[in-house]
Amino acid sequence: GKGGPGPSGPGQYSSAARPHRARDSPPDPTTEKTSELLKRGELLQDVTPPYQLRSPPEKEKEVVVVCNKHQEGYKLFCEDEDRAVCPVCEFSLHQSHKVVPVEEAVSDLKEQLKSDLKSLQDKRNKYKQVEETYNEMREHMKKQLLSTERQIRAEFNKLQQFLKEEEESTLAALREEEEQKGRTISKEMKMIEEQISSLSDSISAVEEELQKHSVPFLSSYKDTQSRARAQSSVSDPQLVSGALIDVAKHLGNLSFRVWEKMKEKVHFSPVILDPNTASGWLYLSDDLTSVIRRDTKQQLPDNPERNTNYATVFGSEGFSSGKHSWEVEVGDHPDWNVGLIKESVERKGECFVSPKYGIWCLFHHSGKYTNGDGQTVTVKKSLQRIRVQLDYDRGEVSFYDPEDMTLICTHRDTFTEKLFPYFHVWKAGDAKTSEIKICENEI
Repeated sequence: GKGGPGPSGPGQYSSAARPHRARDSPPDPTTEKTSELLKRGELLQDVTPPYQLRSPPEKEKEVVVVCNKHQEGYKLFCEDEDRAVCPVCEFSLHQSHKVVPVEEAVSDLKEQLKSDLKSLQDKRNKYKQVEETYNEMREHMKKQLLSTERQIRAEFNKLQQFLKEEEESTLAALREEEEQKGRTISKEMKMIEEQISSLSDSISAVEEELQKHSVPFLSSYKDTQSRARAQSSVSDPQLVSGALIDVAKHLGNLSFRVWEKMKEKVHFSPVILDPNTASGWLYLSDDLTSVIRRDTKQQLPDNPERNTNYATVFGSEGFSSGKHSWEVEVGDHPDWNVGLIKESVERKGECFVSPKYGIWCLFHHSGKYTNGDGQTVTVKKSLQRIRVQLDYDRGEVSFYDPEDMTLICTHRDTFTEKLFPYFHVWKAGDAKTSEIKICENEI
């Protein structure tokens, strides 16, 4: 073409592969004016011009895009029209627009896209964390299946042979739940894997986009950025509650459920501990009626129901109406906390033992009793058993000495959600009583 050389002042782009004016050709006034405008940063917008790709010298890897009319490289980018413009044939159309050097535009836009890439990577990491937890839950379910199956068999072995049919039907229900919840986790994990795959594809697309140079990047970054931002705005993955086997349903009051056939051999516990809520520091008995704190923490999946910050376990059944009571054998255990807790209490972070935070309890530490609200409770003698009594409709949680039914203390409140039996156990030290046990009821 006849256009003169592009601008070469400070801050302008490389003139590699730019055509030079023939030696004997007179200077082009239009080009000189364009060059002056470029130096002053005054070039602006237009209609999209035709352009072509020109191969650079072999030593250069970058593809140079030039104007079809002038063979001049696109050295400017119009931010108002979001595209590169020819400095020779389009400057007059962009006098009211914001025009910057192409490399500056590329640098700024790549920084934006890098931020989008970081968001995608963070999102993928969250999905991977959930995927890892699901894998842990799946492995734990296998252990639950084996352990629960063993305990069920042990219970049924105590019964006479004519209860064999009852045993098998209970095992079938357990397996059915394991399969059903296994399908639930598989379905969730399939979705997680699809999201991870989709995010990985988007990340690859963004990384590929970031490898492009100049105008090819400018011509395609928008779609990639839009897709990346759309996926980054997808809500974070959430673990499904209730995905683990409901062990308490299968083991809880198992003997009582066959009472009609074996009345003289059954026993009934008014509260069954829920192992899916238990801290890793707590170990439950096979029949889920006693709990002990040990020095070794178990590796348990961080399912939504589990208490991870404190050595706490809940009962498996919650109450939202009526009267309920049970007795807890504490013996000479030095540090414990028993009572009721609201369902929505914080299970992963900080939680305060107080009615204000949804915990109504009796607290024992180093020989002293308090009501969980900072008030000391006076007792005539050291308590070996505690009777916990809930009257939901009247808003009362009371604690008694079951030996003579002496009232220890009462919490009065307005309950608005389901309450669960609550047990917080510290180390027993040198005490004879190492475990906290729920007492059986006579039938």
